[in-house]
Amino acid sequence: MEEKTKEYRRKHDSTLEKSRQLELKINESHYKAESIREYALKEYSEDVEVAIPYQDFDEQAAEERIEMLRLRIKNMGQVNPLAVQEYDEEKKRLDFLTQQRDDLLNAEKSLIDTIDKINNTARKQFLDTFNQIKQNFEQVFKSFFENGEGTIELDAEADPLEADINIKVRTKGKRLQTLSLLSSGEKTLTAISLLFSIYLVKPSPFCILDEVDAPLDDTNIGRFTEALKSFSKNTQFIVVTHNKRTMESASTLYGVTMEEEGVSKIVSVKFN
Repeated sequence: MEEKTKEYRRKHDSTLEKSRQLELKINESHYKAESIREYALKEYSEDVEVAIPYQDFDEQAAEERIEMLRLRIKNMGQVNPLAVQEYDEEKKRLDFLTQQRDDLLNAEKSLIDTIDKINNTARKQFLDTFNQIKQNFEQVFKSFFENGEGTIELDAEADPLEADINIKVRTKGKRLQTLSLLSSGEKTLTAISLLFSIYLVKPSPFCILDEVDAPLDDTNIGRFTEALKSFSKNTQFIVVTHNKRTMESASTLYGVTMEEEGVSKIVSVKFN
């Protein structure tokens, strides 16, 4: 009985020793595995599981993957320790340039909107004023040319702000003509008609005409002076002229004479 007890004790002690040995090996293996895990994480940026390899673990595939990762790291070249700092600087510059670009795009959009608004307002005001001038021109032209017709038109296909203005007139006994086909006197009366048509849109208290009657014959001078008398109800006209018939229709006449050489003198005559 005593012998058996001793035998059991020896086996028990031997088992305990083997258990301690196995525990030491397990701890050592865990330490090695953790070291390998940290190395893999540092060198290959791969986090491997620290555990007993599972049954289907493919060692060859793992070796091939390791080799592939090594090759990729090698192809990447040496690590630039200033890369992060350079990246931050370039990103800061990129953000600045992006902000500048966005500001320019917003400013461009705002400018385009403003230009469109100005163009729309200008186009509307221009067309309104043009239509008034057109109506005035058609009436004034008839007062200068008996049984005549005149009008102004814009090019239909062009932008009103950039379109050419065409003047079309028809005098007594003639067909519709453009301004270039008229005589010099007819051109002058047509120009004066247009001038008065613009004047009627927004009359001014004073209007100065400098020798506009020079190309006119006696018949057209009469029409011109009658128009001046009609418009002089609301506006005072100052006319520079050498035509005697124009002078005859004036209410006050101012002349410049030179009694002595180099000395000018103004002489005025007021007609009742």
